[in-house]
Amino acid sequence: MCGCQEGAGDDIDALLETIEQSNGLTLQSEGCGASDNRPVLYVEHRNLNPETELKRYFGARAVLGDQRPRQRQRQFHRSTWMTIPKNTWPRFSRPGISMTLLESRDGLQYFTFEHSRDYQQIQFKFLDSVESMDPNNIVALLQMNPYHIDSLLQLSDVCRIQEDHEMARDLIERALYSFECAFHPVCSLTSGTSRLDYLRPENRAFYLAGYKHMMFLERRGCPRTALEYCRLILSLDPDSDPLCMLLLIDFLSLRSREYNFLLRLYQDWEVHRNLSQLPNFAFSVALSHFHLSQEDQTESEERERLKHKADLLLQDALIMFPGVLMPLLDLCTVQPDAAVSSHDFFGPRSQQTPALAELVSLYVGRTHTLWREGGVLLWLEECVREVLRRVDSKDPLVEDCQNKRKQRYQSAPLNIHRHVILSEIKEATSTLPLEVTTQSVMGFDPLPPLDSVVSYTRPERSYCFKTAIKNPDYGLQLHMGSRSYLLEKCPLV
Repeated sequence: MCGCQEGAGDDIDALLETIEQSNGLTLQSEGCGASDNRPVLYVEHRNLNPETELKRYFGARAVLGDQRPRQRQRQFHRSTWMTIPKNTWPRFSRPGISMTLLESRDGLQYFTFEHSRDYQQIQFKFLDSVESMDPNNIVALLQMNPYHIDSLLQLSDVCRIQEDHEMARDLIERALYSFECAFHPVCSLTSGTSRLDYLRPENRAFYLAGYKHMMFLERRGCPRTALEYCRLILSLDPDSDPLCMLLLIDFLSLRSREYNFLLRLYQDWEVHRNLSQLPNFAFSVALSHFHLSQEDQTESEERERLKHKADLLLQDALIMFPGVLMPLLDLCTVQPDAAVSSHDFFGPRSQQTPALAELVSLYVGRTHTLWREGGVLLWLEECVREVLRRVDSKDPLVEDCQNKRKQRYQSAPLNIHRHVILSEIKEATSTLPLEVTTQSVMGFDPLPPLDSVVSYTRPERSYCFKTAIKNPDYGLQLHMGSRSYLLEKCPLV
């Protein structure tokens, strides 16, 4: 395989790695290694603050300047971990959200957010504003209720589509601050024992705000902080995993070079979660072993062991998921040689069910930049040649994996579709099934569970809908429901 061309999008990673090496630092932070006795999803408060990561790169003075850390206006009295309130925010008053402890069982605490009667009325007005298809109505609602969660989430999406990323991020941070101020006194972000049921509509906005904040952090060049939020969201409901964070946590672990954490998660959860049956874990665990084998501080004997393990894992991943290779090489702008491109194993005969194609497209679209490094591509080439040798020699694993692909991956559960929608990775969204793409998908509550636990309902009424703007030069197109509407550019709060 040849013809690799590095993308310009990798510049920030190269810059941060250069700074890290020049300072003699490593991103393998304490508490993420396999020797740690704490729960695998343990969250550290300090790692929820992006300043911790930025100071590791650039130093405290460059990040904070002459300002005192965590400086606040007097109006913000509550100390919070997820966000730092800003002087530019409206004065905070409790918007009508509270958190209740439902029960404690088996060392776990089950919480839920609740809406006051006044907040419920605001929520009804918000739904009216969404159906009006005019974001100015949401702006007006926020001017009166500046900490209404769903309005902040929806308007953040509008700002992001209009490429006002600073305002979009600020609105999400404001939503998280409002949530954290409502936390129950015994609710712990760090212990991994606090649970929040996604079936309850009042809880979903916290998941979504955390997810959107996490993605802003990753794009800002703070993958280690984003990983901490990923662990936090996963810890809220690790069994159901409603936003399918397991499809993302490997990417953030690799981006932040937390290889030992990823391997520990894989070892702890493989038995009961079958993580190896997810394409992202099959390939990312192999890639973690490879990177560990390349570290200078690793003993030569250990490096050989890790490299051999990486080779076997990557070969097994390619045999189990042959449909990954060709689209991965395409996005890496690598032209496969004739021996690979002409072989049936990686060609059209490597058929995938639609559900597996969705997982593969998501993985390739998200992580292809991690495979562009020269050393990684050479390693991939070696393993591909060995896989073809094993295929030609009738290795029994090849037929076994082929049978598994036919029997499994018959249909993707709702949380995977929800994750793909939130990811906005075009390679993956194009694989969504018709039953998903033809239904209304609201940004503030994408694909709600069919068995939702509803505590209050919206009164029935007849609505008068505004007509969408038809002049393409006047506004901006936004998907709301199964149709597209043009949004008037509006002043922001």
